[in-house]
Amino acid sequence: MLTRILTQGPIPRVEIARRTGLSQAAVTKAVAPLIEAGFVTDQAAAPAELDSANGMVGIGRPVSPLTVVPRSVSVIGLKVTPTDLIGVTTDFTAGIRKVSHRPLDSTDPKTVIEQLADLAKELIGTLKSGAEVVGPVIGIGVAVSGDVDEKHGVVRDSPFMGWRDVPLAELLGRRLKLPIVVTNDVRALTVAEHWFGVGVDADSFAVVTIGSGIGCGLYINGEVVSGAYGVSGELGHLPLAPGDLVCTCGRRGCVETVASSDAILTRIRSTTKQPKLDLAGAIKLAHAGNEHARAAFDRAGEVIGSALAAMVNLVGPELVVIAGEGVAEYDLYEDRMRQAFGAHAFGAAGDCRLMLRSHTFDDWARGAAATVLRAYVRGEPPLHR
Repeated sequence: MLTRILTQGPIPRVEIARRTGLSQAAVTKAVAPLIEAGFVTDQAAAPAELDSANGMVGIGRPVSPLTVVPRSVSVIGLKVTPTDLIGVTTDFTAGIRKVSHRPLDSTDPKTVIEQLADLAKELIGTLKSGAEVVGPVIGIGVAVSGDVDEKHGVVRDSPFMGWRDVPLAELLGRRLKLPIVVTNDVRALTVAEHWFGVGVDADSFAVVTIGSGIGCGLYINGEVVSGAYGVSGELGHLPLAPGDLVCTCGRRGCVETVASSDAILTRIRSTTKQPKLDLAGAIKLAHAGNEHARAAFDRAGEVIGSALAAMVNLVGPELVVIAGEGVAEYDLYEDRMRQAFGAHAFGAAGDCRLMLRSHTFDDWARGAAATVLRAYVRGEPPLHR
Protein backbone atom coordinates (compact mmCIF):
# COMPACT_ATOMS: atom_id res chain seq x y z
CA MET A 1 0.00 0.00 0.00
CA LEU A 2 2.72 2.44 0.98
CA THR A 3 4.69 1.58 -2.15
CA ARG A 4 1.74 2.50 -4.36
CA ILE A 5 1.18 5.79 -2.58
CA LEU A 6 4.89 6.59 -2.69
CA THR A 7 5.42 5.83 -6.38
CA GLN A 8 1.99 6.69 -7.81
CA GLY A 9 0.60 9.35 -5.48
CA PRO A 10 -1.21 11.57 -4.99
CA ILE A 11 -3.76 8.83 -5.56
CA PRO A 12 -7.39 8.49 -4.37
CA ARG A 13 -8.40 5.53 -2.25
CA VAL A 14 -10.84 4.44 -4.94
CA GLU A 15 -8.00 4.21 -7.46
CA ILE A 16 -5.85 2.18 -5.06
CA ALA A 17 -8.81 -0.15 -4.57
CA ARG A 18 -9.21 -0.53 -8.34
CA ARG A 19 -5.52 -1.29 -8.88
CA THR A 20 -5.16 -3.69 -5.97
CA GLY A 21 -8.54 -5.41 -6.08
CA LEU A 22 -9.22 -4.47 -2.46
CA SER A 23 -12.38 -2.84 -1.21
CA GLN A 24 -12.31 0.86 -0.39
CA ALA A 25 -12.98 -0.05 3.24
CA ALA A 26 -9.91 -2.32 3.26
CA VAL A 27 -7.79 0.44 1.72
CA THR A 28 -8.99 2.95 4.32
CA LYS A 29 -8.19 0.51 7.11
CA ALA A 30 -4.72 -0.18 5.69
CA VAL A 31 -3.71 3.47 5.28
CA ALA A 32 -5.02 4.61 8.67
CA PRO A 33 -1.85 3.62 10.59
CA LEU A 34 0.31 5.21 7.87
CA ILE A 35 -1.54 8.49 8.34
CA GLU A 36 -1.34 8.20 12.11
CA ALA A 37 2.44 7.60 11.92
CA GLY A 38 2.87 10.69 9.76
CA PHE A 39 4.09 8.89 6.64
CA VAL A 40 0.97 9.60 4.56
CA THR A 41 -1.49 12.46 4.44
CA ASP A 42 -4.88 13.25 2.90
CA GLN A 43 -5.15 16.16 0.52
CA ALA A 44 -8.60 17.67 0.29
CA ALA A 45 -9.72 17.77 -3.32
CA ALA A 46 -12.28 19.81 -5.19
CA PRO A 47 -15.80 18.36 -5.59
CA ALA A 48 -15.17 17.52 -9.24
CA GLU A 49 -13.00 14.40 -9.31
CA LEU A 50 -11.84 11.99 -11.93
CA ASP A 51 -14.02 8.89 -11.87
CA SER A 52 -11.44 6.14 -12.23
CA ALA A 53 -14.05 3.64 -13.36
CA ASN A 54 -15.02 5.48 -16.54
CA GLY A 55 -12.37 8.19 -16.89
CA MET A 56 -14.99 10.97 -16.74
CA VAL A 57 -14.99 14.01 -14.50
CA GLY A 58 -18.18 14.26 -12.51
CA ILE A 59 -19.76 16.04 -9.59
CA GLY A 60 -19.93 14.24 -6.29
CA ARG A 61 -18.63 14.21 -2.79
CA PRO A 62 -14.97 15.23 -2.43
CA VAL A 63 -12.35 12.54 -2.24
CA SER A 64 -9.01 12.85 -0.48
CA PRO A 65 -6.01 11.71 -2.53
CA LEU A 66 -3.27 10.10 -0.52
CA THR A 67 0.32 11.21 -0.74
CA VAL A 68 3.44 10.57 1.29
CA VAL A 69 4.83 13.24 3.59
CA PRO A 70 8.27 13.88 2.02
CA ARG A 71 9.97 15.10 5.20
CA SER A 72 8.71 12.27 7.37
CA VAL A 73 12.02 10.43 6.83
CA SER A 74 15.53 11.30 5.65
CA VAL A 75 18.09 9.18 3.80
CA ILE A 76 21.79 9.56 3.01
CA GLY A 77 22.98 8.38 -0.41
CA LEU A 78 26.68 7.98 -1.26
CA LYS A 79 28.38 7.27 -4.58
CA VAL A 80 32.00 6.06 -4.65
CA THR A 81 34.33 6.68 -7.61
CA PRO A 82 38.12 6.24 -7.80
CA THR A 83 38.60 10.01 -7.52
CA ASP A 84 35.57 11.38 -5.67
CA LEU A 85 32.89 10.74 -3.09
CA ILE A 86 29.45 12.18 -3.78
CA GLY A 87 26.84 12.43 -1.03
CA VAL A 88 23.22 13.56 -0.94
CA THR A 89 20.46 13.83 1.60
CA THR A 90 17.02 12.93 0.32
CA ASP A 91 13.49 12.86 1.63
CA PHE A 92 10.88 10.09 1.45
CA THR A 93 10.35 10.72 -2.27
CA ALA A 94 14.10 10.55 -3.04
CA GLY A 95 14.07 14.29 -3.64
CA ILE A 96 17.60 15.64 -3.21
CA ARG A 97 17.88 18.21 -0.40
CA LYS A 98 21.63 18.60 0.04
CA VAL A 99 24.66 17.67 -2.09
CA SER A 100 28.30 17.36 -1.05
CA HIS A 101 31.34 16.33 -3.12
CA ARG A 102 34.72 15.34 -1.72
CA PRO A 103 37.94 14.48 -3.58
CA LEU A 104 39.34 11.03 -2.86
CA ASP A 105 43.12 10.80 -2.64
CA SER A 106 43.34 7.03 -2.26
CA THR A 107 41.24 3.99 -3.11
CA ASP A 108 42.58 2.05 -0.13
CA PRO A 109 39.41 0.59 1.50
CA LYS A 110 40.30 1.83 4.98
CA THR A 111 40.82 5.39 3.72
CA VAL A 112 37.65 5.37 1.65
CA ILE A 113 35.54 4.04 4.53
CA GLU A 114 36.86 6.71 6.89
CA GLN A 115 36.06 9.43 4.37
CA LEU A 116 32.63 7.94 3.64
CA ALA A 117 31.86 7.99 7.37
CA ASP A 118 33.01 11.62 7.64
CA LEU A 119 30.89 12.63 4.64
CA ALA A 120 27.82 10.84 6.01
CA LYS A 121 28.26 12.53 9.40
CA GLU A 122 28.59 15.90 7.69
CA LEU A 123 25.35 15.36 5.77
CA ILE A 124 23.52 14.16 8.88
CA GLY A 125 24.73 17.32 10.60
CA THR A 126 23.16 19.50 7.92
CA LEU A 127 19.81 17.83 8.57
CA LYS A 128 20.01 18.55 12.29
CA SER A 129 21.16 22.13 11.85
CA GLY A 130 18.62 23.13 9.20
CA ALA A 131 15.68 25.41 9.93
CA GLU A 132 13.14 22.90 8.61
CA VAL A 133 11.97 19.95 10.67
CA VAL A 134 12.89 16.68 8.95
CA GLY A 135 12.31 13.07 9.83
CA PRO A 136 14.92 10.69 11.23
CA VAL A 137 17.67 9.20 9.06
CA ILE A 138 16.44 5.69 8.28
CA GLY A 139 19.62 4.48 6.62
CA ILE A 140 22.61 5.09 4.39
CA GLY A 141 22.96 3.75 0.85
CA VAL A 142 26.33 3.32 -0.85
CA ALA A 143 26.69 2.76 -4.60
CA VAL A 144 29.89 1.16 -5.93
CA SER A 145 30.78 -0.14 -9.38
CA GLY A 146 31.43 -3.82 -9.90
CA ASP A 147 30.26 -7.11 -8.40
CA VAL A 148 28.48 -6.26 -5.16
CA ASP A 149 26.84 -8.77 -2.82
CA GLU A 150 23.97 -6.59 -1.62
CA LYS A 151 22.63 -9.23 0.76
CA HIS A 152 25.82 -9.21 2.83
CA GLY A 153 27.05 -5.70 1.98
CA VAL A 154 30.30 -6.95 0.44
CA VAL A 155 32.06 -5.51 -2.60
CA ARG A 156 33.30 -8.74 -4.11
CA ASP A 157 35.13 -7.28 -7.11
CA SER A 158 35.40 -3.64 -8.22
CA PRO A 159 38.10 -3.28 -10.88
CA PHE A 160 37.82 0.52 -10.92
CA MET A 161 38.37 0.72 -7.16
CA GLY A 162 40.87 -2.16 -7.08
CA TRP A 163 38.76 -3.85 -4.37
CA ARG A 164 38.23 -7.54 -3.68
CA ASP A 165 35.97 -8.87 -0.91
CA VAL A 166 35.60 -5.62 1.03
CA PRO A 167 32.87 -5.92 3.75
CA LEU A 168 31.83 -2.32 3.22
CA ALA A 169 28.45 -2.40 5.00
CA GLU A 170 29.92 -3.96 8.14
CA LEU A 171 32.90 -1.62 8.35
CA LEU A 172 30.87 1.51 7.65
CA GLY A 173 28.06 0.39 9.95
CA ARG A 174 30.48 0.15 12.88
CA ARG A 175 31.31 3.84 12.44
CA LEU A 176 27.83 5.20 11.83
CA LYS A 177 25.50 2.94 13.84
CA LEU A 178 22.83 3.18 11.14
CA PRO A 179 21.39 0.67 8.64
CA ILE A 180 23.70 0.41 5.63
CA VAL A 181 22.77 -0.81 2.15
CA VAL A 182 25.64 -1.36 -0.31
CA THR A 183 24.72 -2.00 -3.92
CA ASN A 184 26.02 -1.93 -7.48
CA ASP A 185 25.80 1.65 -8.75
CA VAL A 186 23.90 0.88 -11.96
CA ARG A 187 21.39 -1.24 -10.06
CA ALA A 188 20.90 1.65 -7.64
CA LEU A 189 20.19 3.99 -10.55
CA THR A 190 17.69 1.45 -11.88
CA VAL A 191 15.90 1.29 -8.53
CA ALA A 192 15.53 5.08 -8.61
CA GLU A 193 14.11 4.93 -12.13
CA HIS A 194 11.80 2.09 -11.12
CA TRP A 195 10.23 3.95 -8.20
CA PHE A 196 10.60 7.60 -9.16
CA GLY A 197 11.35 7.76 -12.90
CA VAL A 198 10.48 5.98 -16.15
CA GLY A 199 9.73 2.73 -14.33
CA VAL A 200 6.60 4.10 -12.65
CA ASP A 201 4.65 3.63 -15.90
CA ALA A 202 6.79 1.04 -17.71
CA ASP A 203 6.16 -2.70 -17.63
CA SER A 204 9.84 -3.36 -18.30
CA PHE A 205 12.92 -1.29 -18.99
CA ALA A 206 16.70 -1.28 -18.94
CA VAL A 207 19.14 1.42 -17.85
CA VAL A 208 22.41 1.37 -19.78
CA THR A 209 25.18 3.62 -18.46
CA ILE A 210 28.08 4.66 -20.65
CA GLY A 211 31.21 6.27 -19.27
CA SER A 212 34.44 4.95 -17.78
CA GLY A 213 32.59 1.65 -17.65
CA ILE A 214 29.45 0.32 -19.30
CA GLY A 215 26.71 -1.06 -17.08
CA CYS A 216 23.14 -2.23 -17.39
CA GLY A 217 20.29 -2.45 -14.90
CA LEU A 218 17.16 -4.44 -15.71
CA TYR A 219 13.58 -4.06 -14.52
CA ILE A 220 11.63 -7.14 -15.59
CA ASN A 221 8.45 -8.80 -14.28
CA GLY A 222 7.92 -6.24 -11.54
CA GLU A 223 11.43 -6.35 -10.05
CA VAL A 224 14.88 -4.89 -10.55
CA VAL A 225 16.92 -7.95 -11.48
CA SER A 226 19.76 -8.73 -9.10
CA GLY A 227 20.70 -12.20 -10.35
CA ALA A 228 21.05 -15.44 -8.40
CA TYR A 229 24.65 -14.58 -7.51
CA GLY A 230 24.21 -10.83 -7.28
CA VAL A 231 25.47 -10.25 -10.82
CA SER A 232 23.21 -9.28 -13.72
CA GLY A 233 23.14 -6.93 -16.68
CA GLU A 234 26.91 -6.78 -17.15
CA LEU A 235 26.60 -5.42 -20.68
CA GLY A 236 30.11 -4.00 -20.61
CA HIS A 237 31.57 -7.48 -20.21
CA LEU A 238 29.85 -9.20 -23.11
CA PRO A 239 32.64 -10.61 -25.35
CA LEU A 240 31.79 -8.60 -28.49
CA ALA A 241 35.09 -6.77 -29.02
CA PRO A 242 38.36 -8.03 -30.54
CA GLY A 243 39.95 -10.73 -28.39
CA ASP A 244 43.36 -9.07 -28.30
CA LEU A 245 42.00 -6.21 -26.15
CA VAL A 246 42.34 -6.71 -22.38
CA CYS A 247 39.62 -5.27 -20.14
CA THR A 248 40.07 -3.69 -16.70
CA CYS A 249 38.40 -6.83 -15.34
CA GLY A 250 41.30 -8.90 -16.66
CA ARG A 251 39.30 -10.64 -19.39
CA ARG A 252 39.61 -10.20 -23.15
CA GLY A 253 37.21 -8.83 -25.74
CA CYS A 254 34.75 -7.10 -23.38
CA VAL A 255 32.54 -4.36 -24.79
CA GLU A 256 34.28 -1.88 -22.46
CA THR A 257 37.62 -2.42 -24.24
CA VAL A 258 36.20 -0.58 -27.25
CA ALA A 259 33.23 1.45 -26.09
CA SER A 260 34.05 2.97 -22.68
CA SER A 261 35.17 6.59 -22.57
CA ASP A 262 38.63 5.48 -21.46
CA ALA A 263 38.92 3.01 -24.33
CA ILE A 264 37.82 5.59 -26.89
CA LEU A 265 40.33 8.11 -25.56
CA THR A 266 43.14 5.55 -25.54
CA ARG A 267 42.40 4.66 -29.16
CA ILE A 268 42.32 8.28 -30.30
CA ARG A 269 45.55 9.12 -28.45
CA SER A 270 47.24 6.21 -30.21
CA THR A 271 45.95 6.86 -33.72
CA THR A 272 46.47 10.63 -33.63
CA LYS A 273 49.88 10.42 -31.89
CA GLN A 274 48.66 12.79 -29.17
CA PRO A 275 49.40 10.99 -25.87
CA LYS A 276 48.38 13.96 -23.68
CA LEU A 277 44.97 14.45 -25.30
CA ASP A 278 42.05 14.54 -22.83
CA LEU A 279 38.50 13.36 -23.50
CA ALA A 280 37.19 16.87 -24.18
CA GLY A 281 39.92 17.30 -26.78
CA ALA A 282 39.10 13.94 -28.34
CA ILE A 283 35.44 14.89 -28.63
CA LYS A 284 36.44 18.22 -30.18
CA LEU A 285 38.61 16.42 -32.74
CA ALA A 286 35.75 14.10 -33.65
CA HIS A 287 33.32 16.99 -34.06
CA ALA A 288 35.87 18.71 -36.28
CA GLY A 289 35.87 15.64 -38.55
CA ASN A 290 39.21 14.07 -37.64
CA GLU A 291 39.07 10.65 -39.29
CA HIS A 292 40.89 8.83 -36.49
CA ALA A 293 38.68 10.29 -33.79
CA ARG A 294 35.54 9.63 -35.81
CA ALA A 295 36.62 6.03 -36.41
CA ALA A 296 37.05 5.42 -32.66
CA PHE A 297 33.54 6.69 -31.91
CA ASP A 298 32.09 4.76 -34.85
CA ARG A 299 33.67 1.56 -33.57
CA ALA A 300 32.28 2.23 -30.10
CA GLY A 301 28.80 2.86 -31.50
CA GLU A 302 28.92 -0.39 -33.47
CA VAL A 303 29.80 -2.47 -30.41
CA ILE A 304 27.33 -0.69 -28.10
CA GLY A 305 24.52 -1.17 -30.63
CA SER A 306 25.32 -4.88 -30.96
CA ALA A 307 25.40 -5.25 -27.17
CA LEU A 308 22.05 -3.47 -26.81
CA ALA A 309 20.52 -5.76 -29.42
CA ALA A 310 21.83 -8.85 -27.60
CA MET A 311 20.35 -7.63 -24.32
CA VAL A 312 16.99 -6.71 -25.89
CA ASN A 313 16.82 -10.04 -27.74
CA LEU A 314 17.35 -11.88 -24.44
CA VAL A 315 15.04 -10.03 -22.03
CA GLY A 316 12.75 -7.93 -24.23
CA PRO A 317 12.36 -4.60 -22.36
CA GLU A 318 9.97 -2.06 -23.84
CA LEU A 319 12.41 0.79 -23.21
CA VAL A 320 16.17 1.30 -22.84
CA VAL A 321 17.34 4.42 -21.03
CA ILE A 322 20.88 5.40 -22.05
CA ALA A 323 22.55 7.40 -19.28
CA GLY A 324 25.84 8.14 -17.57
CA GLU A 325 28.68 10.59 -17.98
CA GLY A 326 29.46 9.16 -21.44
CA VAL A 327 26.27 10.60 -22.96
CA ALA A 328 28.16 13.87 -23.52
CA GLU A 329 29.54 12.36 -26.73
CA TYR A 330 26.32 10.47 -27.57
CA ASP A 331 25.83 12.33 -30.85
CA LEU A 332 29.17 11.01 -32.10
CA TYR A 333 28.15 7.36 -31.98
CA GLU A 334 24.33 7.47 -32.00
CA ASP A 335 23.86 6.82 -35.74
CA ARG A 336 26.25 3.85 -35.82
CA MET A 337 24.79 2.51 -32.56
CA ARG A 338 21.22 2.63 -33.89
CA GLN A 339 22.28 1.02 -37.16
CA ALA A 340 23.94 -1.86 -35.33
CA PHE A 341 20.98 -2.21 -32.99
CA GLY A 342 18.56 -2.35 -35.91
CA ALA A 343 20.75 -4.87 -37.73
CA HIS A 344 20.91 -7.29 -34.79
CA ALA A 345 17.61 -6.85 -32.91
CA PHE A 346 15.38 -9.81 -33.72
CA GLY A 347 11.87 -9.20 -35.03
CA ALA A 348 9.66 -7.02 -32.85
CA ALA A 349 12.52 -6.55 -30.37
CA GLY A 350 13.66 -3.83 -32.74
CA ASP A 351 10.64 -1.77 -31.65
CA CYS A 352 12.25 -1.24 -28.23
CA ARG A 353 12.63 2.50 -27.66
CA LEU A 354 16.09 3.91 -26.99
CA MET A 355 15.89 7.03 -24.80
CA LEU A 356 18.72 9.37 -23.84
CA ARG A 357 18.57 10.60 -20.25
CA SER A 358 21.27 12.76 -18.72
CA HIS A 359 22.53 11.74 -15.28
CA THR A 360 25.07 13.30 -12.97
CA PHE A 361 26.96 11.66 -10.13
CA ASP A 362 24.40 13.26 -7.81
CA ASP A 363 21.78 11.02 -9.45
CA TRP A 364 23.92 7.95 -8.73
CA ALA A 365 24.02 8.93 -5.06
CA ARG A 366 20.26 9.48 -5.15
CA GLY A 367 19.95 5.94 -6.50
CA ALA A 368 21.83 4.67 -3.45
CA ALA A 369 19.32 6.50 -1.26
CA ALA A 370 16.46 4.95 -3.24
CA THR A 371 17.72 1.44 -2.38
CA VAL A 372 17.42 2.34 1.31
CA LEU A 373 13.88 3.64 0.79
CA ARG A 374 12.91 0.43 -1.00
CA ALA A 375 14.31 -1.74 1.81
CA TYR A 376 12.60 0.42 4.43
CA VAL A 377 9.17 0.37 2.78
CA ARG A 378 9.38 -3.36 2.19
CA GLY A 379 10.31 -3.97 5.82
CA GLU A 380 13.57 -5.68 4.94
CA PRO A 381 15.90 -6.04 7.93
CA PRO A 382 18.87 -3.68 8.06
CA LEU A 383 22.28 -5.16 7.33
CA HIS A 384 24.45 -3.35 9.86
CA ARG A 385 23.78 -0.64 12.41
